[in-house]
Amino acid sequence: MDIQTEKELKEVFSFLEAGNFEQAQKLLFHIFEYSLDCWEVVFTSDCCNRWVDFINNLQNFTDYAERGEILLTEWKLFVSFLKQQKQKYMPAYYAVCRGIFQLALQNFSRLLNEKSPVIKADILRKTGLCYKKLGEFENAKMCLYEANNLHGGQAAVLADLADCFALCGEDKAAKVMFREAFFIDSKKIDLEFLDSEMMRCLIQKTEEQGFTGEALKAWIPVYGILWGVLTVKRNLRSQEIGKLRQEIYAMENEHKDPSRHSESLIPRLIYKYFWLIDYCQSINDRQLINEILLKIKILDTNVYKLYVK
Repeated sequence: MDIQTEKELKEVFSFLEAGNFEQAQKLLFHIFEYSLDCWEVVFTSDCCNRWVDFINNLQNFTDYAERGEILLTEWKLFVSFLKQQKQKYMPAYYAVCRGIFQLALQNFSRLLNEKSPVIKADILRKTGLCYKKLGEFENAKMCLYEANNLHGGQAAVLADLADCFALCGEDKAAKVMFREAFFIDSKKIDLEFLDSEMMRCLIQKTEEQGFTGEALKAWIPVYGILWGVLTVKRNLRSQEIGKLRQEIYAMENEHKDPSRHSESLIPRLIYKYFWLIDYCQSINDRQLINEILLKIKILDTNVYKLYVK
């Protein structure tokens, strides 16, 4: 890339970061006049073109919540689009990311006077997510903590909060929260919004095992334990032990009925078994541990071998 192209691309990035995709596109047309064979320019143009009409059409929606939600949904589609690209020019990606999440933040921030605790918690989660994607981790943590206080036990909130801690280098807290988030409900976690190296590597390695969709989300915490990533544990309270046993019993019955099988059932059940083993280890119940290990071996021999090695 020559100096002139690099200079003008920086100007393009400033427009993208400001959410002005139309102006960025106009400048890119100009750059193409003398730099058509530059792959960085082509990638930046592809990213810009992917968004410009969408951003223009966004003005047709007057509801701030709807606008923000549409932006988040479109971002997940954009992440899928990026996976298909052989080369990625990261300065362009980061500029687009800042532009999109600045726009989303502007919309969600207008809704923070919401009175319903459950609805406000959801708005705070999405506001915190925007701050996280913009690199404003302290603001993100404040929003996510408040969301958790208003409506606790939400997997998506804990996952985003864990991601914040991981991005800040606080791995111990991150691992506890990630374990918890996947334990509560892996289906509610948006993998496309997780940016920490810890989770990106774990997601990629689990994808390489051939999993997609809900199965991928369900297998991530299982492999997180098997590969020594999600290693920080917490002790379960007595009422949680009772609930865990009930959930395992229900899932075991579900597994016995082929008509009720889903692609995520086995990994979800194995992950519950892992938590029950942790509890058994804390009370030194070796007999029950052996019984659970046998159940895991029957469900998936490879998981059993990795777990006991």
